Amino acid sequence: MTDAPEREDVRPDPRTPAPRTPVHADPAPARRPHGLRAALAAAPSGPSGWIALGALPVALALWLLALPNARLSRMGDLGLLQALPPLWFAAPVLLTVGFVAVLRSPVVRHRWAGAYVLALILVVHGTPSLLYPTLRYAWAWKHVAIVDAMLRHGGAVPGAGKLDVYNQWPGFFEFHALVLRATGLDSVLGYASWYPVITNVLLLGPLLLLYRSFTTDRRLVWGGIWLYYATAWVGQDYFSPQAFAYLLHLTVIALVVHRLAARRRLARAAADAGARAGAGAGGSVSPAGPVSAAGSAGPAGSSGARALGTVLDGSARAGWRAAPFALLLVLIAAIVSSHQLTPVMLAVSLLLLALGRRNRRTVLPVLAAVVGLTVLWDATVARPFVSANLSGLIAALGSPDHNAVAGLARLGEAPFGQILASWADRGLTAAVLLLALAGALRHRWVRRVGLLPLLVAPVAVLLANAYDGEMLFRAYLFALPAAAFLAAALLWGNRAGSRAEDALPPGTPPRPATRPGGPLRTGVCAVLLLGLLGGTLFGYYSKEAMNYFTPQEVAAVRYVAETPAGSRIVSLTANEPGGELNFDTHDRLVLGDAAGEDLQHLATAPGDALRGALATPNPAGGPTYLILTRAQVLDCELTGLLPASAVQGLAAAAAAEPTLRRVYANEDAVVYQYTDSGAGGGATAPAGGSTP
Repeated sequence: MTDAPEREDVRPDPRTPAPRTPVHADPAPARRPHGLRAALAAAPSGPSGWIALGALPVALALWLLALPNARLSRMGDLGLLQALPPLWFAAPVLLTVGFVAVLRSPVVRHRWAGAYVLALILVVHGTPSLLYPTLRYAWAWKHVAIVDAMLRHGGAVPGAGKLDVYNQWPGFFEFHALVLRATGLDSVLGYASWYPVITNVLLLGPLLLLYRSFTTDRRLVWGGIWLYYATAWVGQDYFSPQAFAYLLHLTVIALVVHRLAARRRLARAAADAGARAGAGAGGSVSPAGPVSAAGSAGPAGSSGARALGTVLDGSARAGWRAAPFALLLVLIAAIVSSHQLTPVMLAVSLLLLALGRRNRRTVLPVLAAVVGLTVLWDATVARPFVSANLSGLIAALGSPDHNAVAGLARLGEAPFGQILASWADRGLTAAVLLLALAGALRHRWVRRVGLLPLLVAPVAVLLANAYDGEMLFRAYLFALPAAAFLAAALLWGNRAGSRAEDALPPGTPPRPATRPGGPLRTGVCAVLLLGLLGGTLFGYYSKEAMNYFTPQEVAAVRYVAETPAGSRIVSLTANEPGGELNFDTHDRLVLGDAAGEDLQHLATAPGDALRGALATPNPAGGPTYLILTRAQVLDCELTGLLPASAVQGLAAAAAAEPTLRRVYANEDAVVYQYTDSGAGGGATAPAGGSTP
């Protein structure tokens, strides 16, 4: 079955003569099917078509049937994987098999490939949003608190303390404050829980634009997109400035690469036009494409040369039009004002793309805008942070080995499930990069289109800074768009279609660059995709026991946030749902943030460490509160921050400490008020607490 609007995008060779216009008019075109009939008409044909047609609805049905049987109380050191019923895992398996069947079809349909990708996003990223009654992940709660504070103050938050860095990069928060004002919503909590799904769906646009700039072969385009989502295990898609900036970063890269592809098409069209003009004048066509001027003194040869020169001249002068470049400036400004790292990643990527001489007229203006706006922002708005941390940034440049392995510490102290998940993450990362390198070695044309600079650029930034131990994972995420496409070229590309003129430039290939593989190749691809997706589930879900917050924990943290202004809040770790609420009026002390000897003292003598922290005078003069929650305990357990004996000892010391009065408690949290008269402990606890 065929559908004219959904044919493989194989445009005619410009050297082929145009067909004659028929004398008699064609009959009226057949009416296009709509709705379900259109979807069925676009479905792949043959056995693969039946698999593709049936796997998608069955997978979604099994997923919905499995969700009510999930038991969040079962989450342990493997996170959400332990809470999901076996039926749930049938959904991603069926989606993978169905997607492979879609690519197995002779003609890949956009509708069906896109439907499978959207279903994968929904199953992987929508599951926590549907299962959890509260927002997941402490950092997402922190960003919600910052948006609320900026909304209250109408901009920068005074007295932000350690969180003043967000005043210096407020773009993301101000944008969402604007959304709240425009929509009348009270808080971003109304949609922050669905931010991972929203972000990943929006990423589909720049990924499509980027990959279709490399090839018109739908099998490679959609294969690369599936591999991207099936291997994006890092989990940087939550409500955060980095997720926002990453989306804009990929959009800028896609627009630039798309412009480079357009210039290549224009140059090729100019060469073809000159070749035809020269051939018509009796000249010979050189293998390189330009016209050889033998016998070109005639009028036809002269006019052909002039036409070629005009087109090539226009191609050489082809830069950015005002509207697209203005859009790029807006995107770059949003990136620069929202996140510290992403402008650096963007600048390095553009710099490597500009190494190609033919790319410079397109890339250099964008690179200049990124560097100029970043320097301007860092020298003005972000100057306090840059000045305070400049020495550390310079020192990090001399420690590339430390930057590459930072963030992998304390692994030996973590439980077995976390060690297993960590090795799964590393194995997945290595597998994706090896597949990408193999794809680059197998197909020469992928090395000519800007993929290698996009793959290598994050590695250069990785060696420059540790970024609080997260740079290794961030580098993988920024390299993933290029790595996924290179891996797709390895899995679904053919040696026969490896020439750039056959598989690369949109508008020029005379035939599809790839053909459906045989049963053996299809089976190998399916098994490999299932293995990669399994590794992603390990990485994405393994820490959900600490990322999930119960309603009881949320209630306890809100109780503490409503304490009088000037209060000091002490906690074991920062893993709380909204511990930064009202951060501009409350002081915060996190015992687990200690380092060196202080952290060792907390591990060996938790009671003494707790009493010392409580006895420290509160500069604001307000009361001091201690909050302990279920998620804090799991944070220590899953990350190996503190041994279980230290956590239990601290909880026991707090319960027995005569200067601590329990003012709020439920099954997942407890709040104490420090009652020492010299520390402002005589203040009254807020009303409305559940006091046992």
